[in-house]
Amino acid sequence: MSLNLEQYVSEFSAQNINGEHLLQLDGSKLKALGMTSSQDRAIIKRKLKEMKAALEKARKAQEKMEKQREKLRKKEQEQLQRRSKKTDKCSSDATEGTNEQ
Repeated sequence: MSLNLEQYVSEFSAQNINGEHLLQLDGSKLKALGMTSSQDRAIIKRKLKEMKAALEKARKAQEKMEKQREKLRKKEQEQLQRRSKKTDKCSSDATEGTNEQ
């Protein structure tokens, strides 16, 4: 509707074309859905291309954020392990000092 193609809404609805299905449509499938105007198909295909590009960009951004979180989590875990080793070393040194006295 935002593309001023309201005339196709009823056919898309009747064919249960949702967002996921819409992304799979190509020119011939659009034509089979009753979209006889090549200009209308071109509008839809251009918009679908933009949507796919936006989805891919969002997916890559999500993957990047997940990698950054994993890297941060590993770094924090390493710091905790180092602190734990330091604490263990200090307490063993203290124990050795007490045993020597």
